[in-house]
Amino acid sequence: MVRSSLNNRNFVMANSGITRRRMLRSAAAGGLVAAAASGTPGVARAQSARKTFVLVSGAFCGGWIWRRVTDRLEQGGHNVFAPSLTGLADRSHLLSKDVNLDTHIADIVNLIKWESLDNVCLVAWSYAGFVGSGALESIGDRVSSIVWLDAYIPDDGQRVADIALEVVRKGIQVAVDKGEAGVRGSARYPAAVVAERDRAFAESKVTPHPVGTYLQQIKVSGALQRVAKKTYIRLPKFPQPPFDKALADCKSDKSWATFELPDVGHMAMLDAPDRVSELILQAA
Repeated sequence: MVRSSLNNRNFVMANSGITRRRMLRSAAAGGLVAAAASGTPGVARAQSARKTFVLVSGAFCGGWIWRRVTDRLEQGGHNVFAPSLTGLADRSHLLSKDVNLDTHIADIVNLIKWESLDNVCLVAWSYAGFVGSGALESIGDRVSSIVWLDAYIPDDGQRVADIALEVVRKGIQVAVDKGEAGVRGSARYPAAVVAERDRAFAESKVTPHPVGTYLQQIKVSGALQRVAKKTYIRLPKFPQPPFDKALADCKSDKSWATFELPDVGHMAMLDAPDRVSELILQAA
């Protein structure tokens, strides 16, 4: 279990020229000032060096879900992109039957190419494990580290529909039977997904997810495994066997760092933005 250093903020910084307001802003960016003061060199370097992050959201969600993490990373001086995938959230007006997994992969590939991003830390949450895995096949040379947050690690030829939860598979079938372009999410999220304090907010933001993205087979050749620095974070409060398998596989592979946050729901970026931000910074 990861223990946050966010409460350790009693510092004496004489003659540093750093105001209390600036110090608090830095602390909000994942508690990394505290870690640096306590002599944790790796975390101190993560705070001092400017990083580039691309945060990819999961099904039914968009860039909005990363806002609390984005704010913390940007306050630390980092360059952050949290795009909504085609057909979702602020791009929900683009929902159509033509949107498939390749579309979402192209969203991320083109963002990285057109923004001329390099040395990227690519963060994928949940369904976005498929998107990130596919994107790495094209832009793996621009990505120096990855963080898979309760995310799928797909095999070649696999579809999301093959391994999704039963409730999602039923939603997919309903959408297909009705000829609808999108799969509708749950009407009410349990605590395993999001804390009560954010439930109404999350439920007001989610949009139908493009059905075609669930039905297309992914084509991967192992680019994900070739990334030098890899981190997997599991949120076991949310029951999902494919994520348990991904964690077990990563634990058995020394090229991966693994963490578990057992008290946090699947929407960890809402439940625990400080801890998520800190882990992402450490992993970059």
